[in-house]
This record gives sequence, C-alpha cells and structure tokens, in this order.
Amino acid sequence: MPRFDRLEFGQPSPDEPESDEPKLSRSQDERHWMKQADTNRRKGQYENGLRLYSRALEENKAMVAAWTGQVQMLVLLNETPEADLWARKALELFAGNGELLAARAQSLCRLGDRKQAMPLCDAAMAAAGKSAYRWQVRGEMMLATKQSLDAHCFDKAQEADRDWLVPLESALIYLHYGFASRAQVRARQAVELAPDQFYCWYVRGCAEAELNFERQARESFETCLRLCPRHVDATAQLDKLRGNWSLKRTLRRLFRRD
Repeated sequence: MPRFDRLEFGQPSPDEPESDEPKLSRSQDERHWMKQADTNRRKGQYENGLRLYSRALEENKAMVAAWTGQVQMLVLLNETPEADLWARKALELFAGNGELLAARAQSLCRLGDRKQAMPLCDAAMAAAGKSAYRWQVRGEMMLATKQSLDAHCFDKAQEADRDWLVPLESALIYLHYGFASRAQVRARQAVELAPDQFYCWYVRGCAEAELNFERQARESFETCLRLCPRHVDATAQLDKLRGNWSLKRTLRRLFRRD
C-alpha cells in the first residue's frame, strides 16, 4: 500500500514493532502531537515522527509546520517521491510559503531534479520570514550542484536557530552526499550543545565510522548506548567495528614477520 494512502490518518505501519508506535489517542490537540513529533524526531525515530505530524494535521490542516515536518520526515526516510507529492499538496493550500517551497526544493533535489529545485530554493529564500531549514536546504543545493558555499549556508542555519537539532540534521545532509568529514564537524557541534542526547552521539559515530576513525566511532557508539541501552543501530555499528578490528588483528598475525 502506498504511504500516501495512510499519511493523514496516523495509521501504524504493519511491519514495525507495536511497542515503538506512538499512541494516537483522539483526546489530544495538535500542539500535543507536534510536541510528540518533535520528541521522536530528536531520537531519529522518523517513522513515528511522520505519523505524529500527520496526526497533528488531522486536528488542524492549517498547520504549515506539520506539513513541513511531514515532508522532512519522508526525506529523512529516503522516501523522496512521497515527500515531493506532499510538498506539492501543501503548496496547493499555502502557495508561496517559504518553508514549503524549501521542502519541495529539497525533495526535488533528492530526486535529482536540480533544474526545478534551484528556483524553488531561491523563492524560499526570498519569501517572507527566515528559518534554519531554508538555509539548510540552500546548503544542500550547494552540495548537490558542487558549489562551495555549503559551510556558509549551514553556519547561517545555526545562526537562525541555536537548537542542537540544526547542526545534527546538517550532519545528516552531509552524510547523504558522502561528505563524512564535514558531517563529523556538524555532529560534534551537536554533541557539544547536547551531550546528553544519544542521537547526537549516534550520528557522530556514523560520520567517524565513514572516516575509518574506529576508536572515536566506538567511543561515540558506546556513549550512545550508555544514554540509550537498547539502541539497536548503535549496537549493530559497534558489532561491525569489533568485527573489523578482529579481522585486522587476524590479518596482522597471519602476515607478521618473525
């Protein structure tokens, strides 16, 4: 069943553990669901975040932040055709909105349609208001088109919003495009701002692992697990690192000269 058949109704995905699903009670208002969506987003639980943004829209379809969040979750889940679909649907309701223009630009950029994405990004930057997200999308456009202003754009995003989620999600953009060293810088900034947030340590560890900084990556994943002992992905990453270390030790032993 296509995702967009169930997006606005908060239906659980049949292939996800029931215990991980948010409880979609009918007794709460949109502010509650937006808060819950943000909480799940900060944990990297994007499927839950998607359902919760959709639940907020059930309560109030005029919430642009919920439309934007829904598209952002789909992008982070690498479900870009659906992200573009929902960005277009939102823009039919809120034509010219800067956040939604940025959301559509990002989804089109991920789809490889940079020719159409760039004017939308320009329009987002020119629209009334400003936000970290618009600067992040601008930075992504710089990366995708191999221009050199990405760091400036991500810095401007952090100036616009001091929340640790900003450098963290900038790091995820860098990781998507294969710039692990730049991702590590942003993830470290997120860790410095929020050392008690396990997802910051996890993303930092992912960047370090991509760079083959095995000791640092192991420490980051171990910290993630101290803060969230049941983090399945961090456990898997650690097992992978330990396997690599064991293989290297075996090879050194085999080829060591007497």
